[in-house]
Amino acid sequence: MSEFEVPVPPAVDAPPAEPAPHVHGYTSNKEAYLRRLKRIEGQVRGIARMVDEDKYCIDILTQVAAVTKALHAVSLGLVEEHIGHCVVGAASEPDPELRAEAIDFKVKEATDAIGRLLR
Repeated sequence: MSEFEVPVPPAVDAPPAEPAPHVHGYTSNKEAYLRRLKRIEGQVRGIARMVDEDKYCIDILTQVAAVTKALHAVSLGLVEEHIGHCVVGAASEPDPELRAEAIDFKVKEATDAIGRLLR
């Protein structure tokens, strides 16, 4: 080797790249969902306390309705996130055959979820 040549270190295999974490549609709003669910959790504990303290049944039912409405709001937000992220993501699939299949699958998931919410 001449004095002007720079030694080249042997090639080192890079460790395999970590797979990117899967991002769900709600990920950007995760903290807000968690706050809402913790609030709902507190409401449910309050209902249990009301039953334990033999409160008036109509007052308990009023609180159950409030929790049900709060859970429905969370559910609708998640359905919206699913459609806006997962269904739209399926529509961006470059392969036309896979795109149609992916869209159908994601729409069916959303429809099934909405059906479960309505029961």
